[in-house]
Amino acid sequence: MNQAPLGRACAAVLRRDLTLAWRRRGDIAMPVLYALIVTTLFPFALGPENALLQRIAGGAVLVTVLLAMLLALDGMFRSDIEDGSLEQLVLAPQPLALMLGMKILAHWLTTALPLIVIAPMLASMLQLPAAVMPVMLLALALATPMLSLLGAVLVALTAGTRRSGMLLALMLLPLCVPVVIFAAGALAAAQQGLPWIAPIAWLGAALALALVLAPLACAAALRIALDA
Repeated sequence: MNQAPLGRACAAVLRRDLTLAWRRRGDIAMPVLYALIVTTLFPFALGPENALLQRIAGGAVLVTVLLAMLLALDGMFRSDIEDGSLEQLVLAPQPLALMLGMKILAHWLTTALPLIVIAPMLASMLQLPAAVMPVMLLALALATPMLSLLGAVLVALTAGTRRSGMLLALMLLPLCVPVVIFAAGALAAAQQGLPWIAPIAWLGAALALALVLAPLACAAALRIALDA
């Protein structure tokens, strides 16, 4: 197969998912509103002490963004399963893993990217120092694709299960722990003026591995789920 049809197929899948997401703009706004509400409640619960808010700001923003992404994770393949387009994608001549990679990219663009855009505002609400903002954005840029990739595999495993939102959360939260540890470690090191490259490098290495393996695992899990 030559490169042009494969490229057009990838672009078509990405464009279709982005168009469908734009038609359901309320679903895109829900994680953003959730993150705003949760971050707003932290100063009320902990008090207005700036030192305390600065100490927890990085971890609070990371956890809030990751939990907000869970709200949209259950619907990653739901509409495709309901209208039968996922079966057509499995039968298509293009590599299924690559097509699913485009769907995961669309999910990240419509769910994680808006959260990354508002992350500086969330961090400023918790008095995070401005010098740490670039490190936080870099950590989120590496951590959120990891969550989308890992979540896609779990969504594929539970594709035949109705109301799998709680099951997805229970399976995904343990996998998020190393991501949160490295990302929060980088932020804590940046706040203390220590080197923060090492945890970011570990996140980048894990993301590179997930970019290769997660779409393959997702394709295999979907085939098993649809054949069952």
